[in-house]
Amino acid sequence: MKLHRITTVLLFLGFSVFAQQQITVESLYNGSFRAKGMDALQAMKNTNQYTVLNFDRSSRSMQIDLYDYASLKKVWTLIDTKQHSDLPLIDSYTFDEAEKQILLACNSNQIFRHSFTADYYLYDVASNKLNKLFDFQVQEATFSPDGTKIAYAKDNNLFVYEIATRKTTQITTDGQKNAVINGITDWVYEEEFAFVRAFDWSKDSKKLAYIRFDETQVPEFTMTIFEKSLYPTAETFKYPKAGEKNSDVSLHIVDVASNTTHKIDLSTYKDFYIARLKWTNDANVLSAQVLNRHQNNLDLLFIDGNSAKAKVVLNEKDKAYVDVTDNLTFLKDNSFIWTSEKDGFNHIYVYDKNGKLKNQVTKGNWEVTAYYGFNEKSKTVFYQSTENGSINRSVYKIGLDGKGKTALSNEKGTNSATFSPNFEYYINSFSNVSQPTVYTLNETKSGKTIQVIEDNKALLEKFNSYNFPQKEFFVLKTEKGNELNAWILKPKDFDPNKKYPVFMYQYSGPGSQQVANQWYNTNDYWFMMLSQQGYIVACVDGRGTGFKGADFKKVTQLQLGKYEVEDQIDAAKVIGNYPYVDKTRIGIFGWSYGGFMASNCIFQGADVFKMAIAVAPVTNWRFYDSVYTERYMQTPQENAAGYDQNSPINHVEKLKGKFLLIHGSADDNVHVQNSMQMMEALIQANKQFDSQIYPDKDHGIYGGKTRVQLYTKMTNFIKANL
Repeated sequence: MKLHRITTVLLFLGFSVFAQQQITVESLYNGSFRAKGMDALQAMKNTNQYTVLNFDRSSRSMQIDLYDYASLKKVWTLIDTKQHSDLPLIDSYTFDEAEKQILLACNSNQIFRHSFTADYYLYDVASNKLNKLFDFQVQEATFSPDGTKIAYAKDNNLFVYEIATRKTTQITTDGQKNAVINGITDWVYEEEFAFVRAFDWSKDSKKLAYIRFDETQVPEFTMTIFEKSLYPTAETFKYPKAGEKNSDVSLHIVDVASNTTHKIDLSTYKDFYIARLKWTNDANVLSAQVLNRHQNNLDLLFIDGNSAKAKVVLNEKDKAYVDVTDNLTFLKDNSFIWTSEKDGFNHIYVYDKNGKLKNQVTKGNWEVTAYYGFNEKSKTVFYQSTENGSINRSVYKIGLDGKGKTALSNEKGTNSATFSPNFEYYINSFSNVSQPTVYTLNETKSGKTIQVIEDNKALLEKFNSYNFPQKEFFVLKTEKGNELNAWILKPKDFDPNKKYPVFMYQYSGPGSQQVANQWYNTNDYWFMMLSQQGYIVACVDGRGTGFKGADFKKVTQLQLGKYEVEDQIDAAKVIGNYPYVDKTRIGIFGWSYGGFMASNCIFQGADVFKMAIAVAPVTNWRFYDSVYTERYMQTPQENAAGYDQNSPINHVEKLKGKFLLIHGSADDNVHVQNSMQMMEALIQANKQFDSQIYPDKDHGIYGGKTRVQLYTKMTNFIKANL
């Protein structure tokens, strides 16, 4: 994402009128408690305006509307689908640098978490002309900076389309499914490095850099798809599990005019990742971030676009791992902004164009949680941090020299900002456990609010009419002395003289956070429903979770599941000793990493937990992907004990309580193999358990009535066993 293009996606969702005082599972998924927000907006870069993709329900049409940041008033409709009969509904859109042309993605077909193919249309704003680019779907269509060309991927190959002549040039020819991918990331890069477009235009539009993935030696994984056909089908894709062969990656620069390609010499690296590539402001200098397989040594390379020679500009090492982000920002002179945990907390640094440290911009025993951008004119950096406490988020500005820090948000809770292109204004979103999200227009000189855009007053009134309890935040101290962020939900009619069952929720994955001072999500409303039925619900962020410094987060290195499980068991013991808690009736629930944890807790904490629900759990890290798992565990070949000692599969014989295991059969992320192996281990240990497989559902387990059925099942299991 370029500095001047700040994009946020917030759904504009209404809610139904108040119908009943007791919340139900059905009401969780019918929009009843969704907060109103702002439509997906995209900041312009040449004017102090932004665009919004609006949907007109009455005409079933969509418009890209232009708004003024200072007044929030609509200026113009750039395009309206009802004026173009051959244009489908718009899924997403991007402008060229001059903001005179728009690429419209329509009829999108999801591939994995982030990737998709789509029909692309080219719209000229001034002439109101619309052209469908191709008679086939493509991936990641991207304007060249001068707006004359569009690069895209199809069938694992790269192409360049010239707008004026409508001529297409094929850049690569060796792309093949499950063998070679050019310019698009493979499954594990997409999932764990969180990007799909593995190509980038140089600033002068003359060169195109791309990553090539050779997947030939990567083991394949096959999922059975049942659907409603007579014979099930199979979906096979490359998936490198921990310790297995990754894609061989290489980096290439194409001279577009001559269609000649240079391969970058990275022969000094063995078994490595190219985690990011990005052209600098110098049209002849490409940057790339190269990680070793352990992910604890990162080189930022500057590569000459003509000679293809690479030099290391910055090196970062860590005893555990180095986080890869999108925060790298090049300034006009090619000096750059970088974020790092090298002093023990995540902070902002600025380096000159040769990689020499100029200044550490932010300092303190707190974390920078979002980097928003840099104003060249005022030499000011904008960011979000935990300076008001690890469960809160506030917005700040500070000089590049580290001086003149100003808080732009003062309400305690979760604040985030979307800045105008010239950084004169920003739209602030704020919420906490007492206040649904409030959107305001603010000016950046002092953070003063100019206008309230949406305050969700009606939702707050409805929430209060249900007489819901409110999360109480506290720091839970275990007998071992570990201080952990926590929240608790008590029934509204709480009686301290009664004994209540407790249902614990957690995720616990590295760097994650569930104890946060923000408005409620769907899970929270489900917990409130349980509280209405007489349960106390609690959540504890144990060691390994984020935003309390690198040491707290990285203590779990090489032994995922050891300290996290210990902390949940110890926290349950502390909560169980509260005078109003029935310590014989404590349950635990989690999804994905949280499912791994819930499984381990019911086994290893068999005398503490009466029941557990594990949804889509990893049950042995040997089954999970290489990039994520090895970041924290290294390979199974190097760390067999770390994998095996903390695998719930290896503790099934300790099960005493009630256990519900849930998985989607088409989970491309945490494969259903995890739960199948767990089931077999439980069966061979002669342990009784409950299970549910959701046919053809992925890691999210949703679609139609699926979520309602799932949460009803879990609710009934809790009521029957806790």
